[in-house]
Amino acid sequence: MLFFWQDKLLELSLGIVGDSGLVLAFKHPENNRGFVEQVNQLSHQAFVARFGDVVEQSSWVADAAAHRRPFADVTAMHLAFEEVLNAADVAQQLDVICAHPDLAGRAALAGDVAAASEQEQQSAGLDKLRPKELREFTELNEAYRQRFGFPFIYAVRGAHKYDILDAFRRRLQNSSEAEQAEALRQISRIIAFRLEDALGNA
Repeated sequence: MLFFWQDKLLELSLGIVGDSGLVLAFKHPENNRGFVEQVNQLSHQAFVARFGDVVEQSSWVADAAAHRRPFADVTAMHLAFEEVLNAADVAQQLDVICAHPDLAGRAALAGDVAAASEQEQQSAGLDKLRPKELREFTELNEAYRQRFGFPFIYAVRGAHKYDILDAFRRRLQNSSEAEQAEALRQISRIIAFRLEDALGNA
């Protein structure tokens, strides 16, 4: 019971509220040290509840990263997630890759994706493509999946739609092994962006 109330107090101080998104109170970089100190004090269960969606539909990564606490800072926290993912077997890595939605795919356009994915795709303007552009994304998504058997992964934050299309065309020429490695690198970037958002650095 004591641990339950300690977690509740930490959740309040971290700004974790309700069921509508676990909103964080700290929004400025200067608060990160104190924030990470409090993250380090969360129970295992509370940590996974808070950060389980940092990796798309793969809360097991946060579950494993929780064991690597205490974190010195946000960079160390990101490294812990990255190391867990890189240490996973190929099947687990492919599961994580396949959990990501297609860029400008049907699910994304319908809003049937995780909130973070939806926001990231919107930030790159993928929800406002012209018909010709949407057809090209659809064709490239299909060609990429047919060639590699998993979705094209690109950390779209700060990217332009033309950057993404160029990367699509270029990476279609890669080997399957090279693309799996690149997908993991892109997922690591996505993790970093989501942790920055969560910890108030965006």
